[in-house]
Amino acid sequence: MSEKSIESMMGTTLDKIKEMADVNTVVGDPITTADGTIIIPISRVSYGFASGGSDLPSKSQPNRELFGGGAGAGITISPVAFLTICEGNVRLLQLDPFNSSVDRIIGMAPGFMDAITNLLNQNKKQKDAKKAAEAVEAAEAAKAEKAAE
Repeated sequence: MSEKSIESMMGTTLDKIKEMADVNTVVGDPITTADGTIIIPISRVSYGFASGGSDLPSKSQPNRELFGGGAGAGITISPVAFLTICEGNVRLLQLDPFNSSVDRIIGMAPGFMDAITNLLNQNKKQKDAKKAAEAVEAAEAAKAEKAAE
């Protein structure tokens, strides 16, 4: 009987933990603002779980198993960052200070990618402008040649 009591107690506690938090607790539902910006909350979830029990035989009923026990769980949900998507630009707005170099690198990654994209776009624009200038020069040279004939 006590094994079933412990199993039941732990099963109920674990079911309640599952009800308290799911994957949407860590990565929240997206929120769309009026200007089209999408904000996704990111949270840290911490669980604590404890259970205990004891079988207590009695003098009046030595063959009957008695059980006394308890179980408990706790959960802490702390927001740590917001992921924002605005006009194709993704930013991570971290609420907690950077704790390590790895955290800092991860936090800087979206800005780094934007800088590389802007640099590549700038180089492409310069190449396009150079090609356009060469085409204009070639057209003017052909026009001058035709006028000379």
